[in-house]
Amino acid sequence: QVQLVESGGGSVQSGGSLTLSCTASGSSSTIDNMGWYRQAPGQERVLVATVDDGGTARYRDVVFRRFTAQRQRAQRGGPRNTVYLIMKNLKPEDTAVYYCFGRSLNSAAPEYWGQGTQVTVSS
Repeated sequence: QVQLVESGGGSVQSGGSLTLSCTASGSSSTIDNMGWYRQAPGQERVLVATVDDGGTARYRDVVFRRFTAQRQRAQRGGPRNTVYLIMKNLKPEDTAVYYCFGRSLNSAAPEYWGQGTQVTVSS
């Protein structure tokens, strides 16, 4: 089993920055892809960014060039089990609950979820 624990988030003004982090524990070596979804009030949960095990990141168009997703190893030689979402030039429309996820190579959908963290951007 895999557990994902998020940290970060909070409230900032438009144009500000925040960094989210998410660390996987348990059988985290099975995870190939990690990343972030977000869910705004009254809206569906949508994919924001993904990072594969090689470190290649992909982004939702509306966050491209403002957000950076990175994966790091907690220990030398260990799995890249921590994913970060570095958010810059935040806009009010970025306000949402952000969820990290993990999925194995053979899964088409997220298998594991973090607890969610609130990001609020005021104008």
